[in-house]
Amino acid sequence: MKTLIVDVSKCNGCYNCQVACKDEHVGNDWSPYAKPQPDTGQFWMKLTENVRGTVPKVRITYVPEVCRHCDNAPCIQSCKENAIFKRDDGMVVINPEKCSGHRNCVDACPYGAIYFNWDINIAQKCTMCAHLLDQGWKEPRCVELCPTGALTFGEETELTDLIEKADPDSSNTKPRVHYIDLPKRFVTGAVFDPEEDECIQGATVTLTNLKTAEVFATQTNHFGDFWIRKLAVGDYTLSVEKSGYLVKKIDAISTEKDVNVGDIALYPDASVRSA
Repeated sequence: MKTLIVDVSKCNGCYNCQVACKDEHVGNDWSPYAKPQPDTGQFWMKLTENVRGTVPKVRITYVPEVCRHCDNAPCIQSCKENAIFKRDDGMVVINPEKCSGHRNCVDACPYGAIYFNWDINIAQKCTMCAHLLDQGWKEPRCVELCPTGALTFGEETELTDLIEKADPDSSNTKPRVHYIDLPKRFVTGAVFDPEEDECIQGATVTLTNLKTAEVFATQTNHFGDFWIRKLAVGDYTLSVEKSGYLVKKIDAISTEKDVNVGDIALYPDASVRSA
């Protein structure tokens, strides 16, 4: 059974995968696997850019989005004409000659990976280049053209090490496309001494999850900056400590979105410095 591994940490946003998909399917009729993909409006492989944080603490994450070729595929269950089927290799394909345009599958897909072609009245999506696999190709065009190794395609039994690293999927669709290192929340900021008007290096920044009591800690760099990454969505408290300074605490930090707490002023502890 085939599987696709997407390592988000390796994706640099080159768009080769998206362009390769268009090159292979736009204007090409690969029936009975797929009718031509429209040149606009459909992205069977789509690269999504996520701009996270606020200036000047900003990160951009790129996520290749594609049909998950689920083992428990809602699109198959929703199709009245039995036009959608799972192949022996695990790939899910919409037979364009059987599709009658009910559009149930478009709404059933929890990943938004199925498109409707109004010009020819059929649903369409990624086939994982099944027409090429059946000709002996080892991988789809998107994987072939990925320069960073963010996409890996092959036999499930040979990719177990990568699958074990994948983030859990919250649905019950049992996808055959697995994602590693999907974007999680971060908290960032900078620490400075307002009296000396200088950045504070080596301050300990501690973030505590109020629900789980899980603790994350880091230290500020020579610019006074800190980043705490890979956080779950939740409510946190933050404390900043540095020898010779008063402890600074910030309550009620929510990671519904990535958080830049801005510049944090640490004031000298007069009792320590006078001792």
